[in-house]
Amino acid sequence: MAERYTTFAEFWPFYLREHSRPGTRALHYIGTSLVVAVAIGAVVTGRWWWLLAMPVAGYFFAWIAHFAHEKNRPATFTYPLWSLRADFQMWWLWLTGRLSHELDAAGVTSS
Repeated sequence: MAERYTTFAEFWPFYLREHSRPGTRALHYIGTSLVVAVAIGAVVTGRWWWLLAMPVAGYFFAWIAHFAHEKNRPATFTYPLWSLRADFQMWWLWLTGRLSHELDAAGVTSS
């Protein structure tokens, strides 16, 4: 039986290991960046219906990454809220140049 995580701190290293390939993370960064861009665009233009595109933008790239590239099951199926939080955390750490330390601590080797 798969391990069940009870805290985000326990889940975070697992999440990073499920995103061990650089290409997987890159596709997530594209999707998350699009989600942020769509949200900003909706606020700036007042076209609130654009917000409906956010899940499509985010999940499209993430699921391609997992099913075609990483060859694993997205963690969002089991941990939807923690996965969303972890995706934004991974994206932010990547943007700020601080992700490599987290990957090392999770045991993710450079590919």
